[in-house]
Amino acid sequence: MSQPEDTTTQATAFTNHDRKPIHIPGSIQPHGVLLALSTQLEIVQVSNNTKVYLGKEPEDLLGKPLSYLLEAQQVETVKQCLVKKIDSTITFKVSINTLYGDRDFDAIAHRTEEAVILELEPTDSKSEMSFLGFHALAGVAIAKMQSTSNLIEFLHLVAEEVQKIIGFDRVMVYQFDESGAGSVVGEVKREDLSPYLGLHYPATDIPAQARELYMRCFLRFLPDLTAEPVNLVSSENPTTRQHLDLSYSVLRSFDWCCAEYHQNMGVQALLVISIVQEQKLWGLISCHHQTPKHISYEIRKMCEFLGQIVSSELAHKISYSEWDYKVKLKSLQSEFLESISQADNFIDALIKPEIRLLDLVSGFGAAVCLDNEINLVGVTPNIDEVRALMEWADTQVSDNLFSTDSLPKLYPEALIFKDTASGLLLLRISKVRRYYILWFRPEVLQTVHWAGNPQESIQAQTDGSYTLSPRKSFEQWQETVRLTSLPWKACELESAIALRNAIVGIVLSKADELAKINLELERSNQELASFAYAASHDLKEPLRGIYNFSTVLLEDYAQVLDDDGIECLQTVVSLSVRMETLINALLRLSQLGQAHLREQATDLNELLNQVIDVFRASRQDSGLVDIRIPRPLPTIQCDRVLVNEVFSNLLGNAFKYNDKAEQWVEIGYLDKEAGEQGAGSRGEGGNFSFFPMPNSQFPIFYIRDNGIGIPQHHLETIFRLFKRLHSQEKYGGGAGAGLAIVKKIVELHNGRIWVESTVGVGSLFYFTLE
Repeated sequence: MSQPEDTTTQATAFTNHDRKPIHIPGSIQPHGVLLALSTQLEIVQVSNNTKVYLGKEPEDLLGKPLSYLLEAQQVETVKQCLVKKIDSTITFKVSINTLYGDRDFDAIAHRTEEAVILELEPTDSKSEMSFLGFHALAGVAIAKMQSTSNLIEFLHLVAEEVQKIIGFDRVMVYQFDESGAGSVVGEVKREDLSPYLGLHYPATDIPAQARELYMRCFLRFLPDLTAEPVNLVSSENPTTRQHLDLSYSVLRSFDWCCAEYHQNMGVQALLVISIVQEQKLWGLISCHHQTPKHISYEIRKMCEFLGQIVSSELAHKISYSEWDYKVKLKSLQSEFLESISQADNFIDALIKPEIRLLDLVSGFGAAVCLDNEINLVGVTPNIDEVRALMEWADTQVSDNLFSTDSLPKLYPEALIFKDTASGLLLLRISKVRRYYILWFRPEVLQTVHWAGNPQESIQAQTDGSYTLSPRKSFEQWQETVRLTSLPWKACELESAIALRNAIVGIVLSKADELAKINLELERSNQELASFAYAASHDLKEPLRGIYNFSTVLLEDYAQVLDDDGIECLQTVVSLSVRMETLINALLRLSQLGQAHLREQATDLNELLNQVIDVFRASRQDSGLVDIRIPRPLPTIQCDRVLVNEVFSNLLGNAFKYNDKAEQWVEIGYLDKEAGEQGAGSRGEGGNFSFFPMPNSQFPIFYIRDNGIGIPQHHLETIFRLFKRLHSQEKYGGGAGAGLAIVKKIVELHNGRIWVESTVGVGSLFYFTLE
């Protein structure tokens, strides 16, 4: 039998019970009396059974001071409630003179927002239970529960010891899951009763309002589920006009649905003790008896105390049962993080070996997503499915950690890969970048044994609404649950969060190291630039002497030298000229390293005209120079002198390395829209492999020629200092520093430069100035 898809919808749709304010029923159970007092301790409301217990009609008590019933010392005791917290209770013994003689009561007093509530339960004991008496009853039970470290055995002992104290037919330990549904995990019963151990109960059996009240009041006692409730007189507080809040009342009446539900189980008396873990309702100790049964208030308080001991001990038992697994996860985590911190490649450290990342949370598969790069590990959906899942998570998941054991119910598209990813644990590493780690678990078919068909309690009405009614049968009913994986444990979620924190810490540590290295590099570069400037400047003087003396020898002593001597001196002169060119280039580059930009608004049309004029003046064949400017260039903020040098170098190179009969150069720019098209369609012979345009708000300038072109494997190296692709004899020689200087100037403007080229067709240089 598959799980009905509309169970959740129905469970949240009914309104007649779950939203009913059960903490203000306006009535109490009949085994005691309730008095509501004003802050002046005047009786403003009473239960309509005071005649039975006190021998006085409600009308005789309303408006009277509490001293009308109690002695001065007892009134002072009640008065202490006014300064205590709302959930604090004061208990004491009281003897009241009635028409039927003196009667002894257990008095229980507590404060609400608008009143003080005093409840009186008849008792046969005139004195409080002594510590020794309490210890005799509870001490053995506590010792037994503390004696075991096994969780299952502990839960059985809890049920066993509580049954010994109260003598009920059945005592169960009931555990809630995250949805509010629950199951019986421990049971002690009368031999002739059917077992409930292992059976599941839907969340509607104990609605959210009831679970909330169990968190406020840790013990609930209903001695007779067939008893008629006793109304309050009056139903509202005469001062506040509000219904009396009975959340912490021990006599608060019960809802008819609760009574019918338990009567259908054959239960006539009920005692429920809350089990709380980390301020959440972990479960209940639920005690059933098949006939009405009264338990004294003192015994009930002992049971409440045992419930608190159980809550405390339970944390240790759960921790102990998970200890080995937690130790294993911690060990894996430690090894994993150490390898990540020492790795050069972050992704390789995460996914190699595969088993380490998976074992960290016991996943069957994982996906490491860094922006658009996705690496899959183990059994996972395919890349496209993971990418679509991440897009869903971007809009639906706001926390750094998200987990579900039923992904297809939240993300229907996951149905197609339920066999690999019915469970998802998502860890967001960064909120700025799209960095995720996703772990997956496959679908695991589960057979759930319910205490009766859970759907019988939800009934559809003719108007389309749903109502909650107690189901009639609690015989075992099986259901096959699909589209779910094994649930993620708390320690696995903690392991994932620890991984994120460690990765963030490692990244920050690496950033600090890089910052220190950058500072050291900056200092070293400054020192190197200073050295290069000084060295190149100081080398020029002796070099000039070598050149001058060699020239003198050639001019004045050539007649005393043979041909070999003259050739050697000519070589010295040529090499000194070559060396001076190199030194000048090095000096220029070192000057740029220490330069400060003098930015100003610059009309590039005017600047380019000056560059072209100088270029034409320096060439004898200037009439053959074809320089094309398709449209006017913009005005930008830049260092005018340095940008002049950029255009001069690039323009000179464009004609220098050109062996065509008809040479041309095109100079232009691309705005953001035009940048998507590239510059290859401009001019002639545009057979270029276009480089991706950077997404920039600044114009992209280009200089395009029909020259000799540059081989692909040299496109990056040509910007290196002194890098020449040809011998000195070809294309007019040169130092090989021009493009290095251009690149330095562009980078000073926070720009970048790159080139596209096809050998024999031409080159296309792009650069930006920001």
